[in-house]
Amino acid sequence: MSEEIKKQRVVLGMSGGVDSSAAASLLMEQGYDVVGITLKLWPQDCVSRAEDKCCGPQAVTDARSVAHSLGIPYYLIDEAEDFQKQVIGYFAEEYKAGRTPNPCVMCNEKLKFGTLLTRARKLGAETVATGHYARVEKDPISGRTQLKRGRDLRKDQSYFLFSLRQDQLSHILFPLGDLTKSETREVAREACLKTADKEESMEICFVPDKDYGRFLQQAHLVEKHRGDIVDIHGRKLGEHDGIEFYTIGQRKGLGISSPNPLYVIELDPVTNRVIVGDDSLLEKSELTVQRCNWITWETPPESIEAMVKIRYNHTGAPATIRPSTDGTARIHLHVPQRAITPGQACVFYQDDNVIGGGWIAR
Repeated sequence: MSEEIKKQRVVLGMSGGVDSSAAASLLMEQGYDVVGITLKLWPQDCVSRAEDKCCGPQAVTDARSVAHSLGIPYYLIDEAEDFQKQVIGYFAEEYKAGRTPNPCVMCNEKLKFGTLLTRARKLGAETVATGHYARVEKDPISGRTQLKRGRDLRKDQSYFLFSLRQDQLSHILFPLGDLTKSETREVAREACLKTADKEESMEICFVPDKDYGRFLQQAHLVEKHRGDIVDIHGRKLGEHDGIEFYTIGQRKGLGISSPNPLYVIELDPVTNRVIVGDDSLLEKSELTVQRCNWITWETPPESIEAMVKIRYNHTGAPATIRPSTDGTARIHLHVPQRAITPGQACVFYQDDNVIGGGWIAR
């Protein structure tokens, strides 16, 4: 490694968990001048509900402790107002529109690799790093920075990064991209970091109990408003308190009786109706995605064969993708998939490469 690289300053986003802690240790071993930053994202009313999550005070205490242990500068920066607007506001508006949001993608795009990069430059750094399990590589032919899956496919987080642009990807380091989770913990143990065995959270940071409806009400983002639950023929089967409290594929909590199981197959914000039907109606082979972001190309080919993931925990399905010039793409799935949900990210893969992605349209 050249002397120039050894002196390169990197701003590391620190969440107070084992991943960002291990990333800090690895960056120091590689000779980087590391500065730790935690973006204080929580609104004040979130603190009591998520004290031990990445938007809570305990996370800051742990991040500061790790930075002190490693002897690196550490800053806590208040970005709660931006988080409220860019992430929580988006979260609520998507539910109101009959879509199911993915706030982690938005937080990565707007804050972790948007605001954090701006802050980094003010500290004399042109590169930011995080503890995400993903990889970036520069293509020597196209010159574009490619986003790739993390080596540990069980922990791979590339799905949540699909919307990052070239001007963001080209300034990112993912020190954990080639590690497994157990290897990451070992890095933290060897560095004697207090977070080495810290339990990880798989929940949305500002909704730690997974009760999205209660959060929306408590935060005064959504009020109950009665509407009809209908079948595919428009026949009323019951009533609901708001389409915001439902998602595609939901079966439990509908409050209606039927000789056969019924599932939510559509949410109509115009008529305020929850439409239910048989399980077979959830199977679809065609969908449209909008606001596509292309990573591999500036202008994609007319037809692309790829694996697509319609949600984070989806294993992926082979598909033909036909992009349009208006930023949308039509997806034909070779095998029909269940519960394709408007508002979720649809991410396109060729082998380990994330070639692009978009948002599933209604």
